[in-house]
Amino acid sequence: MRRCVTAAMLLLLSAAPAPAQDAAALTKAMVGQWELSTTERSRTCVVTLKPEAAAPGIQQGAQHGMKLELEPGCAAALPFTKDIAVWTVKGLDIVRLENSAGEAVIDFTEVESGIFEGLRANEGVYILQNLVAARSLAKSMDQMIGDWSMVRGSGRAVCGLTLTNNEAATADNFEAFLKPRCDSLVANFGPTMWRLERGALMLIAPSGEVWRFEADDNAQWRKTPDSADPLIMLRQ
Repeated sequence: MRRCVTAAMLLLLSAAPAPAQDAAALTKAMVGQWELSTTERSRTCVVTLKPEAAAPGIQQGAQHGMKLELEPGCAAALPFTKDIAVWTVKGLDIVRLENSAGEAVIDFTEVESGIFEGLRANEGVYILQNLVAARSLAKSMDQMIGDWSMVRGSGRAVCGLTLTNNEAATADNFEAFLKPRCDSLVANFGPTMWRLERGALMLIAPSGEVWRFEADDNAQWRKTPDSADPLIMLRQ
């Protein structure tokens, strides 16, 4: 979901576990409640990672798996979670969710403090992050919904845009609509979807082209890479 985040995300991440220096530290930092989700949280599952070793009958193929709990709705939201029985840390920095035979269901690595990414073949990327931070991020996403104005650095308005919470045809994206009489550059780009990705706002065109915006210190969103005449999104 670049390693630059919004001011809100910086506050959230400051409360999350710092990157662990070794497997023991990472194991200790992971104990607690986490949200497992698709990249833009259209489907979520709460996972509680515990410090106790799993009973031998739970995990037959590995020796060091630890207990976990999945909330009741996990299997419906993320079907692969029905196979998850235990968790463990592999090597120095891999958080692994395993089945009862000790086989990996999904591996996560930390990409930002307290935010982990994992890839499942033919499915895509999933995010594991501190539950409190994740729920605060959800509020941030809600705050993005509504009308925006695109302006140049000079203050000249070039387009109006509405971000919605309607799920788009492409997974983990939401519908976006341009308003009439947009500048030709924006109109030709013609974004129809949006998402937040690790603190950045992504506008996506049907062609697959993506414009990336990052929040600055003035609560504005600036298109990156920056330019002498930046394109800025302002809340209406």
